[in-house]
Amino acid sequence: MNNDRRPETIAAADGIGQDVAFGALAPPLYLTSSYRFTGFENPGPYDYSRSCNPTRDQLARTLAKLEHGAGAIVVSSGMAAIDLVLSLLEPGDRVVAPHDCYGGTFRLLKLRAEKRQFEVTFVDQGNEAALDSALAQRPKLLLIETPSNPLMRVVDISILAAKAKAVGTKVAADNTFLSPALQQPILLGADFVIHSTTKYLNGHSDVIGGAVVAADEADAAALLKWAGITGVTGSPFDAYQTLRGLRSLFPRIERQQRSAGLIASFLEAHPCIEAVHYPGLASHPGRAIAVKQQRGFGAMLSFEIAGGRDGVKHFAESVRIFTLAESLGGVESLVAHPATMTHADMGSDARRAAGIQDNLLRLSIGLESEQDLIEDLTQALDRASFS
Repeated sequence: MNNDRRPETIAAADGIGQDVAFGALAPPLYLTSSYRFTGFENPGPYDYSRSCNPTRDQLARTLAKLEHGAGAIVVSSGMAAIDLVLSLLEPGDRVVAPHDCYGGTFRLLKLRAEKRQFEVTFVDQGNEAALDSALAQRPKLLLIETPSNPLMRVVDISILAAKAKAVGTKVAADNTFLSPALQQPILLGADFVIHSTTKYLNGHSDVIGGAVVAADEADAAALLKWAGITGVTGSPFDAYQTLRGLRSLFPRIERQQRSAGLIASFLEAHPCIEAVHYPGLASHPGRAIAVKQQRGFGAMLSFEIAGGRDGVKHFAESVRIFTLAESLGGVESLVAHPATMTHADMGSDARRAAGIQDNLLRLSIGLESEQDLIEDLTQALDRASFS
């Protein structure tokens, strides 16, 4: 999809002032389930909202433009978006996925593989030899998550996409952590971009949704058709809310990542912190790749705290501004404990292999005063017992 406008303008203004019925400035919300046929065997452009809806289509067009895709499919959740891409696979096909991916993704892949719907190989995608070995099996799909959740590992999308294309493998990149404001995987060689629109795209923690953006028009059409058949398309109201949240994506993420950088530096210097994972730090092993393929380092970070699980418990119960909760990307700051929350279903062995320790905490930085956030972290670390 060709765009002659910069992404900030697309996010803020796409679809504005285009209502032909009444001249509404904001794109209208169409809640109707059904549409009138103009005559016998003569439907209009819309017939039933499970398959197509004007509000959902407006969000899809905007996302496709932001990600430089040929089309987008808006679905009911981020997991539905991942599952929609997996619907391209048949029994005997193989998907290669990150060994340190989001816990929900890990669970979905593992359970679908157990049902023999496809084969799955989990691999450290930062290990060139391991990745090459996995791609030598000529998988149907390579799933990339960069930065990874929750360890913020970064892989080179361009290199991985080139390796995959050389063996006929399609590439899907989960761009939830950065959004198209900071990274556009299709421009780096990906065939599909996956989003949990619940997170940064909506940005207000009041919608569950997902989206897949396809680089190829035929792929977009096939996925849209399948989404309508299976009924995983998102609700019109959720699409409306997400589009409204999307309007402020760029200023939100600019402010959030500025605060995240300050907080990461603060934590790295704190004596009670054993490690900080944030690509914006000079100490991060993936920083050079992040600089090359990202327009910023994002507002997600994780850190390992002294005192093991006791340290985690004391810290989590001491924060006052940060809220202990799952999810991310909203205007409020959250703290999560991956081992018992987002990645609990992976099991201890898989978490250990991925490097997700029991003393790891993940932060999603919101729009509060960065000084208030640092003061909150300071008092929580001071109150926690690490003996």
